[in-house]
Amino acid sequence: MMSDLPLDQVKTLLAVVDEQSFDAAAAVLHVTPSAVSQRVKALEQRTGRVLLLRTKPIRLTSSGQVLVRFARSLAQLEQDALTELGLGSSVRTLSIAVNADSLATWFLPALSDLPDSLGICFDLQREDEDHTAALLREGLVMAAVTTAPQPVQGCTSHRLGRMRYRAMASPAFIERWLSNAPIASALPASPVIVFDRKDDLQDRFLRSLTRRRSFTLVRHHIPASESFVDAVAAGLGWGMVPEIQAAPRGDALVDLVPARPVDVPLHWQQWKLDSPALAAVAEAVARGAKKALR
Repeated sequence: MMSDLPLDQVKTLLAVVDEQSFDAAAAVLHVTPSAVSQRVKALEQRTGRVLLLRTKPIRLTSSGQVLVRFARSLAQLEQDALTELGLGSSVRTLSIAVNADSLATWFLPALSDLPDSLGICFDLQREDEDHTAALLREGLVMAAVTTAPQPVQGCTSHRLGRMRYRAMASPAFIERWLSNAPIASALPASPVIVFDRKDDLQDRFLRSLTRRRSFTLVRHHIPASESFVDAVAAGLGWGMVPEIQAAPRGDALVDLVPARPVDVPLHWQQWKLDSPALAAVAEAVARGAKKALR
């Protein structure tokens, strides 16, 4: 039972996961790496399960994910209680997973609306919106902006709105690659910008446009939201650009198929935790999304 778990061992497991090494966890906890290793082994023996895979990066097993979620919830409740009692530090750290396009546009202004008196430090982890829910499931974050409407076990889910994307390219790119054939036949053969290897938004758009399954091999991977838009504007390739990022570029970006925008629904998922800090962040994120998203 959770009540039988030694809290020092549970907190040590959390430190190893957050710091991604036994040595770094030892420095944070002010103990030796040997003591960290012994605590984790003792916790594994107590539960009768392997909790960590000693790989690089360190990975949690499904049993480890359960304990890390428990440890992170416990740590947040402890911080909230000490703050309300006026004991210890008033600073509270919240770990949140957010996709790059939200991070580059509306998410940070939403967080800036929070009052300084809350004393919140943010530990933001950038991840593709289709994969942020996995970080919640693994206990690595307490909240996430995600495309998944179905709440992760132990979480609540609220719809934020839709981020609209448009297939964009520069006028020079259009002249070079798209001017001599219909868009449905020219676009699949032209160079494309993708964020990373998890990004399939461009392929999804092409499948809806052409019903084809194979496309150009000329794919530029640019894993930074602003640089992605810069690359499209520079004519390196075409790509799916958030409408709110395309608007300030004016004539530097051209909508290739205005009648076919792609809307990506975003949701806010967070742990079911009675935390004033987490509740305040959820409200601020909802306000920011209402202003920026469809």
